[in-house]
Amino acid sequence: MYEKLGGITVKRILSCLIIIFTLFFTGCIESNIEQSNNIEKYLKVIVLDVGQGDSILIQTPNRKNILIDAGPNSVRDSFLNKLNKSKVKDIEVLISTHPHEDHIGNMDDVIKNYNINNIFMPKVTTNTKTFINMMEEIKKKNIKIKTAKAGVKFNVDGVEFELLAPNGNYYEELNNYSAVVRVKYKNSAFLFMGDAEKLSEGEILKKGYDVGADVIKLGHHGSSSSSSVQFIKKVNPQYAVISVGKDNSYGHPHRETISLLNKLRIKYFRTDEVGDIIFETDGYNLWTKK
Repeated sequence: MYEKLGGITVKRILSCLIIIFTLFFTGCIESNIEQSNNIEKYLKVIVLDVGQGDSILIQTPNRKNILIDAGPNSVRDSFLNKLNKSKVKDIEVLISTHPHEDHIGNMDDVIKNYNINNIFMPKVTTNTKTFINMMEEIKKKNIKIKTAKAGVKFNVDGVEFELLAPNGNYYEELNNYSAVVRVKYKNSAFLFMGDAEKLSEGEILKKGYDVGADVIKLGHHGSSSSSSVQFIKKVNPQYAVISVGKDNSYGHPHRETISLLNKLRIKYFRTDEVGDIIFETDGYNLWTKK
């Protein structure tokens, strides 16, 4: 069953009127990746329970699939079963937020088993076996990689996607290369933070991007290294999602993060407590499956 969470609060009227990107930052990159003339009603967002990792499946009104990250390899079979259960056959857009194993652990299998139309990745490499396996599968299928960076925009079935990070070319911490993705459908918006930390959050705020969202998938599994007070207040979400493994060795989510959510009266859901977290929206109302 789906539980109605309430109407969408419109809080982004002025901030999205004018956004100017300079040539120094490569400008605003826009494309219509896949359009349909027969759009149905609902956008579906599934934050998959992949243990201590991340994977989000977004299905547009006509069920075009966008996959953000692919969880750790330790949950390979259950992860692929979840995609099959969601009737995924083709993936319109595949986004690797950054090359940590808990985000790209099953990317090689995804690329091998599904028809991938577009791949976005930040411009950073590692020498891990997981990363190498992913790149080998991309090479086998001769897929051109598109750079995930701030300013990239695309539209799938009337659903708008905008990348808000990374904003820089070099970071000491791999987490800050994370592609931060804002998804907007009519008056509803979702924000997916990857493992972006407070440094990246500050860069996003400094650039003046519209970060307003009804639902935020918190950065770095609820770590205190992410989710600054200033950033969360600017996002002003009704709901937060924490993708985290049960009894993980990192202590995620950290007490500071939970305390902040409680202080700001933001209701939150944890994958280690409730499993897959499913949202549906018609662009005006929001439902979650219990």
